[in-house]
Amino acid sequence: MICFGFSDQTELKNGKEFKKAIKKAAETALKFENETRKAELSVTVCNDGYIRELNRDYRGKDKATDVLSFPASDDLDEINYDTGAVILGDIVISIDTAERQAKEYGNTLEREISFLTVHGMLHLLGFDHEISEDEEKIMFSEQKAIIKELYGEE
Repeated sequence: MICFGFSDQTELKNGKEFKKAIKKAAETALKFENETRKAELSVTVCNDGYIRELNRDYRGKDKATDVLSFPASDDLDEINYDTGAVILGDIVISIDTAERQAKEYGNTLEREISFLTVHGMLHLLGFDHEISEDEEKIMFSEQKAIIKELYGEE
């Protein structure tokens, strides 16, 4: 079970397609990481201004970024008792940054949003590339494998 929240700061031209891409990326990450329980998360697509505020307020970094993740708990023990789903937390994606990065890396916007979703999902599942070089290698290796599963490429 995946819950989407699209912020009202941004109007998405291809909102339906992006929702499908986000859902597929999130579900693929869960499957790849052997998370078999029903899972609940919120995904917000916003603009650079909004994500910059969040980045400043929650991470002390006064700049826009591509994706932020806010885990619901440290050990995946937060349960929605109405649905029985584990509550993973929230992912926030900046469409402005995603568009720039898609052009820079030669990706479609859909692929870039999928990549950012996978990155955010791994954070919600407990991975953290900012802890150490070893943790970065582990997380980025997982990320690469999930993208390969989604797109047949790295």
